Amino acid sequence: MKAQPDYSIYLVTDDGCLQGRSLIDCVHEALEGGVTLVQYRAKTASSAEMYAEALQLKALCDSFKVPLIINDRLDIAMAVGAAGVHLGQDDLPCAAARKILGEDYIIGVSAHNPAEAKAALQSGADYLGCGAVFGTATKADVKKLGTDGLAAICKAKGLPVVGIGGVTADNYREVRAAGADGAAIVSGILAQPDINATVRAIAKVSQEFAK
Repeated sequence: MKAQPDYSIYLVTDDGCLQGRSLIDCVHEALEGGVTLVQYRAKTASSAEMYAEALQLKALCDSFKVPLIINDRLDIAMAVGAAGVHLGQDDLPCAAARKILGEDYIIGVSAHNPAEAKAALQSGADYLGCGAVFGTATKADVKKLGTDGLAAICKAKGLPVVGIGGVTADNYREVRAAGADGAAIVSGILAQPDINATVRAIAKVSQEFAK
């Protein structure tokens, strides 16, 4: 049985947030600050580019003993030995991904309402990414879930839940207070001028919810 990672501070990458800085440098800063899980998301990169960058991220995450999750791409996850994948509602279904990956890989599934959360649970997901909690600039087509909607999913979950969408150091506490096991954060970390300090501030709040 694979161990569940620490979902509390879940960094999701986005090249559009880097403001001219390198992704590796930014993720390194975030890891030093206390990020507990990293998801590599690169929607516009070629497979070759993704593979090369994912290899670098895997080595970096390994040095901090932090798991690496790959967005969408099972092949990249398997090729670099990542801990798992994260799947959206339009990606390969979780049950099909599980047939390919086996039981040792972590599979996360995006859920925007209780029905999708229940379906993900039944299909063998390891955790849920639920949002958009506060709205999001990275996915304009996703409806706002709100903290009440997040709390409803958390209450009936049966799986670890990560809140995503517009999460920052300023509202992170609201996500955890709704019952989520953590928050997936994009620009709230990567677009900040001092990434390390931002993550440390989030980590300080996270400690309040440590079991």
